[in-house]
Amino acid sequence: MSPARKPSERAGSDAYAHRLETLERRWLARTFDVQRPYRRNIQRLAHGFVLDLGCGLGRHLRHVGGNGVGIDLDEAAVATARARGLTAFTPGEFAASEYARPERFDSLLASHVLEHLAPDDGTALLRRYLPYLRAEGRVILICPQQAGFRSDPTHVAFLDGPALERVAAECSVVVTSVRSFPFPRLAGRVFPHNETVLVGRKLG
Repeated sequence: MSPARKPSERAGSDAYAHRLETLERRWLARTFDVQRPYRRNIQRLAHGFVLDLGCGLGRHLRHVGGNGVGIDLDEAAVATARARGLTAFTPGEFAASEYARPERFDSLLASHVLEHLAPDDGTALLRRYLPYLRAEGRVILICPQQAGFRSDPTHVAFLDGPALERVAAECSVVVTSVRSFPFPRLAGRVFPHNETVLVGRKLG
């Protein structure tokens, strides 16, 4: 579960990274391991070397033990992820890095990213980075359900299961499963942290 990303906060200012850090310091998050089910879900789904699109401060990279590379538009967030010992880049930095090689990664993760983009832009983002995923590599797309979508006015596109399946089809990703997590879909109407999770594989 990644905090929402406001477009204005992803333009290079420190606001986006500061907002994520503030969310991490909330009393509830510090007192209880509220990330445990989401952490285990990422660990279960993200196999091998992971490319994390919209990595933020590196939460999911931590979930996979640092076995991957994150990309984020926000330079302050990338700097924080690096300070935590993780490998993260802005898009331009990634393109110039040793990791920008065809089929370098085993899994591609886009968690709470696509809802912040117009549908065509979300599809273009995935198409841009899918060449770095190996043939038959795993694709994981995670988006909020109704309550989560309503919770942030910067959300642009609501993507339920069928919508995510259309995105996958447009990117030549074969869908292997679509499920509601951690509770049944009905809970997503009131519980803001319920997610729709699509898992697929890249065609060879």
